[in-house]
Amino acid sequence: MKIAKIFKKVSTACLLFISSLSLSGMAGASQHCAVMTASGNAEYPPYLWRSPDNPQRLVGAIAYMIDDLSKEIGVKIDLLYKGPWGRVQTLVAKGRVDITAGAFYTKSREDYMDYLYPEFQGTATAVWYNLNTPFEYDMWSDLKSLRGVTVINNSFGQEFDEYSANELEIKQVASLEQGLRMLSASRVDYLIYEKNPGMAYAKQIDVPDLDTHKTPITRQNLYLTASKASKCNTPELKADIEEALVLFNTQNRMASYLQQAHKLWAEQQK
Repeated sequence: MKIAKIFKKVSTACLLFISSLSLSGMAGASQHCAVMTASGNAEYPPYLWRSPDNPQRLVGAIAYMIDDLSKEIGVKIDLLYKGPWGRVQTLVAKGRVDITAGAFYTKSREDYMDYLYPEFQGTATAVWYNLNTPFEYDMWSDLKSLRGVTVINNSFGQEFDEYSANELEIKQVASLEQGLRMLSASRVDYLIYEKNPGMAYAKQIDVPDLDTHKTPITRQNLYLTASKASKCNTPELKADIEEALVLFNTQNRMASYLQQAHKLWAEQQK
């Protein structure tokens, strides 16, 4: 009888000890992910751009989505400006940014970040040209004899990235504004960039002599990604985010986010 009581006390103590360890571990995990940092391409209206009121924060359609995502998964997500797009990708690789708020898929990026499915938006990348020096464009090979420009560390799909590296002369610059001004000044023959963000910036910096060809370079999907070096990158958290993305797609929320973002951008330009 005494042995049974002793065994029962030891068992109870062990269970309490194991439970305390589990709770401690859960508390540690929640502390690591009480707040996540997200960043993205800050020259990307209507999806993302720096807030005029607070340049350290990003606003736009993706920002609206991130706000709803934060509420859906119960984790605060700070969407912050962390420098040019190339620097953001470096910070994601180092785990100093937890979430990339919008990225195209490439194999090389899979080395340092996990893509979260499904995609939240499809986009078309355009060939921009100067109205004073137009040229015909229907296929990638039409660009072979011309000088191009794009923003550093941008990707337009694995296949085109490989083709352009081997077949085309495309200079990389630090910002979209720089690329647009180079094209406007006829220092290059074309610019490769997405149509909606490019149009927004061209209007903002007043370069009306530019247009896009109807045939896009590529059509790509935009994804959220999680840094593989982030302490918050757990199977449970990724599953929660992906469940929320499925819900948002089912409800077509991006259409509403884009509508709000276009309105905000227009108001801020006034």
